[in-house]
Amino acid sequence: MATIKNFKELNLWQLSRKLCQDIWVLKMETELGRDYSLWNQINSSSGSIMDNIAEGFERDGNREFIQFLSIAKSSCAELESQLFRAFDRNYFPKNKLDELLFQCSQIQTGTAGFIKYLKLSSMKGNKYKDQDS
Repeated sequence: MATIKNFKELNLWQLSRKLCQDIWVLKMETELGRDYSLWNQINSSSGSIMDNIAEGFERDGNREFIQFLSIAKSSCAELESQLFRAFDRNYFPKNKLDELLFQCSQIQTGTAGFIKYLKLSSMKGNKYKDQDS
């Protein structure tokens, strides 16, 4: 596996950024933005996904990274629930819901796989590089 130098190189972060962009387009193209409370929750949880991936990466240790990836994964589940509420309020059609849920699923699956990889990795992170164990 090639060394990744910053979080922007992570496929998971790129996928979550695309999801955030698609969520913003949803706000601009529908009445969702008028439902301020729900929109604010959707915007916050979608942003939390990419932000926690970035923050965890910069912690320089696998344990912390795994913790932040777990938070990102749960924020993705939170977003899914909120998207169902928005769909139930008729802000967008079923095909849009399915598209966004598919993106969430890709992120959740990738995050789970990455967590598993980090747990099995012998490299524990840059902050532990010079330590014996």
